[in-house]
Amino acid sequence: MNTPAHLIFGATAFSRKDQKGSLTAAILGAFVPDLSLYAMVGVSIFILGVPAQTVFREYYYSDAWQAVFAVDNSFFLWGVLLGIALWRSWRLVAIFAASALLHLALDFPLHTHDARQHFWPFSDWVYNGPVSYWDSRAHAGIVGPIEGGLSVLFSAILLRRFADWRIRALILALLLAEIFSSGIWRFVF
Repeated sequence: MNTPAHLIFGATAFSRKDQKGSLTAAILGAFVPDLSLYAMVGVSIFILGVPAQTVFREYYYSDAWQAVFAVDNSFFLWGVLLGIALWRSWRLVAIFAASALLHLALDFPLHTHDARQHFWPFSDWVYNGPVSYWDSRAHAGIVGPIEGGLSVLFSAILLRRFADWRIRALILALLLAEIFSSGIWRFVF
């Protein structure tokens, strides 16, 4: 899934208007599994001047990059954090970890050749499924509109849940980012 959709889904699943900090924890938890990708792509393209084509066709698939992705996309590591947070009654940390796990659970079936090692450190196995959220050769024409439609629905739920105009502006910005990013992938691929 596109990162903005992950943030919307995580916020919908785990934020509560009566629990201070839950929206922030949910959004951050949904974002962190993609953080290394954004950081490495940003540094490579904007600081080192590497062409985007090289970054996404070579660097992304390199052992070094995949090793980083294995850590921040590990069901095991996020599950341990969730278990500790529940044991210690750290509600916001539990929301953070649960939102990250939701991110991984949604990514797992929606990657083909670009999948991650979700069972690190116990296995380097990668599930290369037949369905992709971005690749039109792997049913993105079906998955993308479903993702977009659910993002609209979940954004509406969040807009009803939160009355603060700043939160509503954030939700609308995430929805616009989702619509924009979905359109780019369908156009490019």
